[in-house]
Amino acid sequence: MLIVFALLALTLLAAANWYLWRRLFRDTTRGPGRARRGGAALLAGGWALAIGAVVAERTGAPFWLQRVLAWPGFLWLAVSVYLLLAVLAGEAVRPLLRRLLERRARAGTTAGAAVAPARPEPLPVGARAAGEAADGTPPTPVSVTTPERSRRLFVSRAVAGAAAAAALGTVGYGTYGVLRGPRVKRVTVPLAKLPRAAHGYRIAVVSDIHLSPVLGRDFAQKVVDTINGTQPDLIAVVGDLVDGSVKDLGPAAAPLARLKARHGSYFVTGNHEYFSGAAQWVEEVRRLGLDPLENARTELPWFDLAGVNDIAGESEGQGPDFAKALGDRDTARACVLLAHQPVQIHDAVRHGVDLQLSGHTHGGQLWPGNFLAAAANPTVAGLERYGDTQLYVSRGAGAWGPPTRVGAPSDITVVELASTH
Repeated sequence: MLIVFALLALTLLAAANWYLWRRLFRDTTRGPGRARRGGAALLAGGWALAIGAVVAERTGAPFWLQRVLAWPGFLWLAVSVYLLLAVLAGEAVRPLLRRLLERRARAGTTAGAAVAPARPEPLPVGARAAGEAADGTPPTPVSVTTPERSRRLFVSRAVAGAAAAAALGTVGYGTYGVLRGPRVKRVTVPLAKLPRAAHGYRIAVVSDIHLSPVLGRDFAQKVVDTINGTQPDLIAVVGDLVDGSVKDLGPAAAPLARLKARHGSYFVTGNHEYFSGAAQWVEEVRRLGLDPLENARTELPWFDLAGVNDIAGESEGQGPDFAKALGDRDTARACVLLAHQPVQIHDAVRHGVDLQLSGHTHGGQLWPGNFLAAAANPTVAGLERYGDTQLYVSRGAGAWGPPTRVGAPSDITVVELASTH
């Protein structure tokens, strides 16, 4: 089954790139030449870099090689997505442009027909036609571009140029949005069991920072400065902190030691920690001053804070254990659960959790990825209620793969708890 899926994916990828080459290079040139060969090399080289970046990251290649491949490779992934979408959108514009040009051509022909053409002067006896050789041989035929062909070429170049500009502009702006750092979002969540003394308690929720060969120490510092600027009572880091090993990314994560909150900072694993050495990262965040909640619970003054491991940990025998984290607790107290993936909400409901804080979805990250994220997750972003349990999903602070977001801006959310008493 896996082989069939891989072959199908490769077939679709090849078809999409052939279509891009045809519309961007073949249809915009008069014939075979350097432009078409260069276009084929550009598409093939971009995908070679993209595949190399993914493989280098997942196999733990030398960090310098990861950094060399990451920027061009991952950005090509984003550019190719929006090139394809823009060229597809151009199919609707193409016939309209051709029709407009044909109308103008007909109008010009009609206007020209009103003027009688001058009668050509007859050739003198013995004179040769223009271009005829001295021995009477007819001239060599010359390739003539017909008006229809010229119009098609103009339309193809206009649509291809607009598609390229739209794709590069979209990716450029989306990348700037990530690199400038996440913005603060504020949400008020009423909890029936929260005592009045805790009204206004603030939890800074940050997920999916994704420190990597692309997003490094400077990005981590921006995240820390933004969180500290909200002056939270508690900080919750809900998974997918890194895409790489402690050896490679430990220095990038160092600014986390400067996180400040009245009741401390807490961490739960995400699926990407299990691609990067989860046990080592748990120890590293503990060394930096965060408190890992590995299927564990702590009693804060006004509510219980619990955390469960990510589902990906099941492959290592370290999956989520709700009974261990939530069993034997005082159910009269409010309970806030940190769980990386929104799909864990169903277990949270069964265990009487009042509020689950999650990430994982990135809000879709690259539109129209939000539709795929919605198919795989009960909530893509924001606050929703499931029975007596509320779920808040952050879009995350960073980005996986392309350091780019389109239609899903990054955020750090300050969740303000409200007492109903």
